[in-house]
Amino acid sequence: MITIKGLTKKVQNTTLLDNINLELEPGKILGIIGPSGNGKTTLLLCLSGLMPFDSGTIMVGDRTIGSEESRASSEAIWTFRKKSGIVFQHLHLFPHLTVLGNMIEAPVHVGKMSRADAEREAVKLLKKLEIEQHLNKYPEELSGGEQQRVAILRALAMNPEMLLLDEPTSALDPIRSGDVRTLLREFADSGHTVVIVSHSVRFLKGIADYLAFMGKSELIEMNTTEKLLETPQDPRTREFLHYSELN
Repeated sequence: MITIKGLTKKVQNTTLLDNINLELEPGKILGIIGPSGNGKTTLLLCLSGLMPFDSGTIMVGDRTIGSEESRASSEAIWTFRKKSGIVFQHLHLFPHLTVLGNMIEAPVHVGKMSRADAEREAVKLLKKLEIEQHLNKYPEELSGGEQQRVAILRALAMNPEMLLLDEPTSALDPIRSGDVRTLLREFADSGHTVVIVSHSVRFLKGIADYLAFMGKSELIEMNTTEKLLETPQDPRTREFLHYSELN
């Protein structure tokens, strides 16, 4: 379960997140849509514990952090961060490690898994997205789509309670996007929670249980995917969807 109450984030005189409130139960996928520059990525960073915030609380499973904990370098924030896996839009694969090295780095050094077990699980994941043949290549030897799939699988390798993704299909063709959709659905159906920021409403329509629309650093509305797409309540949501790729 993810519960966010009153989450607010400011930088100097600019409000990046303004009193965000939402709940999302385990086994569900939430898609977040909205114009660029309205706080979607900032929300993911706060959810992951990687960005401090000014007020409010975030609860993931049995762990809750407030604004003070989010700014502290403590055991509490490190434990909270272990709850989630995040895939950044710019991927951030380790350039000095092979695909396999990227995959096992966290399970071995953070999760304390044996190298043999970590490698075995990594190969299983790589096979799911049909890139096991690249396990000894370095990121610079991969295409953008291959790097994107490795980044997603690397996050899954830690079996996080919550998976956060920022534009996970931006470099993927329709076939590979479908493969990722299937993988994420399986992950959610096994009891995990997934939050996806994407400009592709079409992609989210095919996977998300719920959609949330953000505008001007606020969560304008959230509903089941079907209801938000068919009967949005706020005129700002209706305007955004009017210009989306679905219309």
